[in-house]
This record gives sequence, C-alpha cells and structure tokens, in this order.
Amino acid sequence: MIHAADIGLTMKTPTLDSLSSIQEDGSRRYIHPADVRGRFTSWRRWSALLLIGIYVALPWIPINGYPAVFLDVQERRFHFLGLTLATQDLWVGFFLITGLAFSLFYVTALFGRLWCGWTCPYTVFLEHVYRRIERWIEGDATARRRLDDAPWSLHKVFKRGLKHGTYVVISAVIAHIFLSYFVSLKKLYEMMQGPPTQHLAAFGVVIFLTGSLYFAFSWFREQFCVILCPYGRLQSALTDDNSVVIGYDKNRGEPRGKVGSTTGSCIDCRRCVQVCPTGIDIRNGLQLECIGCAACVDACDDIMLKLKRPTGLVRYSSLTALAGGKTHFLRPRIILYTGLLLLGMGAFIFSATRIKPLRASSVRMVGAPFYLADGVLRNQFLVRVINKRNSPGRYRLELAGDLPANLSVTGLDEELHLAPLAEDQKTLVLSLPESAFQRSFKLHVKVTDLDRSDSAETRQMEFLGPDPRLKSDAPLNPKDFVQ
Repeated sequence: MIHAADIGLTMKTPTLDSLSSIQEDGSRRYIHPADVRGRFTSWRRWSALLLIGIYVALPWIPINGYPAVFLDVQERRFHFLGLTLATQDLWVGFFLITGLAFSLFYVTALFGRLWCGWTCPYTVFLEHVYRRIERWIEGDATARRRLDDAPWSLHKVFKRGLKHGTYVVISAVIAHIFLSYFVSLKKLYEMMQGPPTQHLAAFGVVIFLTGSLYFAFSWFREQFCVILCPYGRLQSALTDDNSVVIGYDKNRGEPRGKVGSTTGSCIDCRRCVQVCPTGIDIRNGLQLECIGCAACVDACDDIMLKLKRPTGLVRYSSLTALAGGKTHFLRPRIILYTGLLLLGMGAFIFSATRIKPLRASSVRMVGAPFYLADGVLRNQFLVRVINKRNSPGRYRLELAGDLPANLSVTGLDEELHLAPLAEDQKTLVLSLPESAFQRSFKLHVKVTDLDRSDSAETRQMEFLGPDPRLKSDAPLNPKDFVQ
C-alpha cells in the first residue's frame, strides 16, 4: 500500500476550491495515479480490450463486399454494418448521430458519467494503453514521481526516451487505423508503399493525428476531461440526487480516525486520492472532475478487506441512498427521456426504411428552356440514375405522364448498366412538331430495375414552348403575360 509519506512534498490535498492538477502558485501538477486492482478495474480493462479490438477490427471485417465501417469520402458513399448511404441519404445520419447523443444523455441521467470512465475512447486509450506503457517503463506512481524530481541522467534520458518513443509509435498506429476508416485498408497499404508526395493529403492527416494524439496522451492527459470536454460540463444538468454515481458514505465513514479507534470506518489513508486519474478526493462529494471510473471504489474496498471491515464505503450509489433514503429510478425526467428516446428511435427506423436502393433525378440542361428549328420544338433534360446497391444492375428508362401521341424521344433507347454503387447520366431529348404544341405539359422518367422489383421516378419535368398566343395576329394585351 502506498502511503502519503512515500510521496513527499508533491502530494497536494484536493479541495473544492481549485483543480487538483494546479499548484498553489498556478503551475501544472502532473498526476501519477497509483495502480489498483479489483473487480471494477478488471471489468474496465476487459471492456477496454474489447473496445480497442472493435476499433482495430472494423476495417478488416467485410460486409456486403465493403468494410463494416467505411466512410468513403472520395466516392461519397458511407457504409455502416451493411447499410450503404449515398450523399443524398446523409439526412438519415442526423437521426443516428442525435440518437446516439441523446442515448448518452439518457444513460447519464441514470448512471452519471459511466460513459466517461468505461467507454470514452479518450479514457480507454489514456488509461489502458498510454498509462500502462508508462507503468511498464517507469514503474509505479512513487517511482514516476521520483523520476520527475530526479536530475537528468543517462538513466532518466533512456526511460523518458523509450516512453515517448513508444508513445509516438502507438499514436502513429492509431492514426493509421483511423485513416483506414476513410480510405480502406487496401488503399492505406498502397499509400504506405509509395512516397508521401503521391498522397500528401493523407500523409498530412496522419502526421497531424499522430502529433495530436501524442500531445494529448503524453502531456495534456486528464486536462482534456476537466477543461475541454463539454460532456463533463453537462453532467450537473443531466444528473440529480437519484442518479447512480460514485459516492462516499459519510454516515459510515465519518469521523475519520486511525485503525483501532472508535471513529468512523474511514482511516484517512488517502488511497482513494492516490488512484484517482484526475486527482480528486471523492470524499469531498460529487465533482466535475470525477469520470466515474470506480478506481477509488476498488482502492477503498481493498483497504476495507485488509481491515476486515465491510466494503462499500465508496461505492456506486445515488446521493439519496448515501443520505439514507431510497433511490428512485422512475422519475419525471427519466419518463420524459424515455419518451424522447423512443421517439428518436422511431424516427431513425422510419427514415432508414425510406432509403431506396435506386435513385433517379432530372434537371433541364443548361441553355435555352427550349429550341425551335424547322418547325420542330425541342426540350433537353439530363437524367441521373444512381445504383446504391453493392451489386451491378440493369435498368430500363421510360417516359410517363400525359404525353402527346407525336412526341419523339431520344436517349432512352438503350438499356442502362451500372456497376455497384455507380451512377450515370443520360441526355434526354424530347421533340414535338410546333403545330402540335398547344400548351406546356408535365412528364417524368420512370427507372425500373430489370433484375429486381425496384423502381424510381424522377420529379416532374415540364415541356416548354412558345406561347401559342404569339401566333395570333390580334393585338397583344400586356396583362395576358402577367403570371
């Protein structure tokens, strides 16, 4: 067990008046949390291992011929676990992203900052990758503090160089994996085989991400959670006294005293402070810096077991329960959040079902709205067909609407073949004898998948021509042309 006496003058008593990472003179105090063992720590490490495994594996897992998650920005196609979204379908992503964000708020109202301590990518990489590397190279918390205070020597240069060199390598690996989500592993490997000058944009992204990750995890660390993360600021608005958070049982723990005294259960060993990744004292109550990682729970339980006292002096509980009351999970805000969450899920499911594997659109070609030559009236349109399936398709294009009998069509004669996730444009020329044109009329193009039952229609197009009233020899009234 680590005692305060082993830590020296760098140990600061956490208070509610200032951040634990700031010294009295305003300088930065580097936090070196002690290692801890226990059930929650073990569960967190296994969950972190699973999450890191998922992050690494998703670009490798093929679903319908594409990686499980592949944000193909170049081709404007976005693949999510077999669901492919074209640029025109990104409105569905609004419901997905807002739904995930609201789910996070919902979990927070029930269980506090459980996300921060257990599943946040920043916490996962910081606590279970970078700080593990630091412990392996520089030793436990006491050894790391002594190394901080020690003068520069060959031994210190070697350990610091090895640690930071490993940080850079790990940051580069994470950055490359992140890039593979946007270019695919195959393209990433091809890029890595060639010189950076052939793909400067991707190379610049990797360099930027590597530098940012190295800076964040080697120096900025817990300050991101305390200073920059907006989610921590929302905690007080999302939780209430019935939210399950990490708390200290003052009724049982106070007054604090030494082992063998007749005081409360807390012996003021400060073990909960020593293991905290943000350097707070949980005995001061729920604080913004607390990320709900439960390290202090395992640390306190370990001390209680050694003293043969009941565990749970620091535990997951609500402030109401810690004060002697009963936690109420069903309360007005939870009912409201549940209703909104179900509404959001319904909106997402409905919007996802509106995604069609075939899309057709049309626009009038640039230039005059119509052309008149040799007694023939001509309109020109551009028809665009998108195959959003991961397989090739054959399509038939045909006109639909209230069409004149002598209307001739050019551009719809051939069968259209599209590769997977491909698109093509067809020039559609509509011709009509001038004598047969009486007024403008509406029509549209119907696209039918010849191998499946899918079909799509363009929006209505209007066939335009000269105003028939211009053919009359009667004097024109300007009011006739007012729309």
